[in-house]
Amino acid sequence: MAPRIQIDPNSSVPAVRQIADSLRTLLVEGQLLAGAELPSVRRVAMELGVHFNTVAEAYRQLAAEGWLDQKHGRGAVVLARTAPAEVESGRMQDFRQRLRSLVAQMRSEGVSPGRIAIELKVILGGLEK
Repeated sequence: MAPRIQIDPNSSVPAVRQIADSLRTLLVEGQLLAGAELPSVRRVAMELGVHFNTVAEAYRQLAAEGWLDQKHGRGAVVLARTAPAEVESGRMQDFRQRLRSLVAQMRSEGVSPGRIAIELKVILGGLEK
């Protein structure tokens, strides 16, 4: 069974970003392998209840990042992609700040530090595969 993506229609994060982020996560964690064909834009749009252009834009973003090969009438296929070179320190500082903000948000919503640590370990486990 193919991995599924979900979006939160009540989120302040635009649907196109949620879709691209979800697919990127599946790609990085190896749940979508090179050669895998993604469902059609229209099919994903129907399943998620969004306009097909929203899904098409997410696919285009991932193609621009080198994750997908898109051919008109053929759909999107996952490409083999090597890890990019190490990022510069400024990008890491930005990442660290965004991560801290997310952790602070979760703490303000009542999530315990232990639960946050568990979730981070689960994510790390997915990256180490």
